[in-house]
Amino acid sequence: MQTNLADFIKNTREGQEADAILRKCVHCGFCTATCPTYQLLGDELDGPRGRIYLMKQVLEGKQVTAKTQSHLDRCLTCRNCETTCPSGVQYGRLVDIGRKIVDDQVPRPLSQRVLRTALKEILPRRWLFAPAMKAGQLLRPLLPQALQNKVPVAHPAGRRPTAVHARKMLLLDGCVQPAMSPNINAATARVFDALGVQLVVAPKAGCCGAIRYHLNDQAGGLDDMRRNIDAWWPLVEAGVEAIVMTASGCGVTVKEYGHLLAADPAYAEKAARVSALTRDLSEILPDFEAELIRKLDGKIDKRVAYHPPCTLQHGQQIRGKVEGLLRAAGVDVSLCADSHLCCGSAGTYSVLQPALSYQLRDNKLANLQATGAELIVSANIGCITHLQSGTATPVRHWIELIDGALHP
Repeated sequence: MQTNLADFIKNTREGQEADAILRKCVHCGFCTATCPTYQLLGDELDGPRGRIYLMKQVLEGKQVTAKTQSHLDRCLTCRNCETTCPSGVQYGRLVDIGRKIVDDQVPRPLSQRVLRTALKEILPRRWLFAPAMKAGQLLRPLLPQALQNKVPVAHPAGRRPTAVHARKMLLLDGCVQPAMSPNINAATARVFDALGVQLVVAPKAGCCGAIRYHLNDQAGGLDDMRRNIDAWWPLVEAGVEAIVMTASGCGVTVKEYGHLLAADPAYAEKAARVSALTRDLSEILPDFEAELIRKLDGKIDKRVAYHPPCTLQHGQQIRGKVEGLLRAAGVDVSLCADSHLCCGSAGTYSVLQPALSYQLRDNKLANLQATGAELIVSANIGCITHLQSGTATPVRHWIELIDGALHP
């Protein structure tokens, strides 16, 4: 695709990156076939190809309108189009750049500004979000359905192991997950303990930066990333084997620290090192497959459906590892029809675009329930909470399934 960027962006790092991405696009349209919003709405401008055209216009200095903003807002950033694209177009990076420019030029209505500010200021701060979630769980039966959907039923975390092992890895606790589902990280620590690995948490590490960054507070998101690097760095220097991610939404972001902070001379090298050390849970446990098979030994007899989050299968390009490990351990696990499509959670999308989000959730649940599963498992807190809001079938993190079999 030929481009002619406007002067305001042409010689910037973001402009050069966007230009390179745009030039890769050949407008073949393969991406539209796997875009969830295009499938629902049938509008070319609500598919990747149309949005790329809109962003090209923005970068070339054409007038930006609220309509352009709306089409970009409706994008889930699921990155399914990246998996489909034969030309390797990095759509996710392009839409981050395009949205920021559009938001700088098109003021949002007051109601949108208030909601977005609340999301980016409350969710990443555990000291604010955790008590708010606890209050919501206590009052859950009294809340309207829309709020109940965002407040999962409280599940106790159980103990975290205290044993010291020679092998050590870092664990990102995160921001919303410890409040919404504290057992996920506790279960992960117990599983690793059973395998002779100690998971260490850096207390000053928090939100991975994704929430602010994808709400166009990119400076705030980068500050969250720098804080995590500072918190982790002494442990990185001490030789931890990996930085373990139990939420794929966090994992895809931390793996991009090296790119996002490449222009920061104080953090570029450290960020690249952190990204290189970062591994999703599903990338680590296959190394222990033989031991897990021996320890599990057919203990999981439920019929399970696995929903792979977009941040795992499209963002990190990790496919087949979770279900492969579960099958090797004797679990009857299956993927549903159209397993490549987004469930509609997509970070804050379910709050900002509820109508589309719930359509996608209901479509996903219909396919998951058609498998006849007794339990649905996934790998991201957002997907788990969103799916659970629409079904009585239990929805858990897949590591909790393994932990429950190892520690009945």
